[in-house]
Amino acid sequence: MFITIFTDKIKFHYKSKNWQYHFDEIQELGLLKKKKKYFLENGIFIAVTAVAYYCMIFSELIDLYYIIPTLLCYTFIIILRFDNPSEFVYFVFVKDIYRKEIRIKIASKDRLLIGKQIDRYLDLQFERNIKKTA
Repeated sequence: MFITIFTDKIKFHYKSKNWQYHFDEIQELGLLKKKKKYFLENGIFIAVTAVAYYCMIFSELIDLYYIIPTLLCYTFIIILRFDNPSEFVYFVFVKDIYRKEIRIKIASKDRLLIGKQIDRYLDLQFERNIKKTA
């Protein structure tokens, strides 16, 4: 369980990270989704393309001497790029009343379970706020 809810406090636990808050200290809680950046793969692609064009224009090499290594490098880049099917990186975002923010990176497979637990917490918080005002 990522979130353990008690009557007056909430404990968070994910892998080796543990922290707790009193119920009224949490101002925001949610999941963040960020798109992955592929700077390394794009940089390697540009470098391989530049070397291939240099060999094509400025050298006297026979075509097969630079085309085959170029194609092998492109294959390696494609394998790097599409090895991990998840396109997004997920974080749990907690902001408390003291303006302290905590972001924890979570695995894609844990996103649904943690999302359900956060929804459960938000429902309980909504019910507590209704009881306070009623």
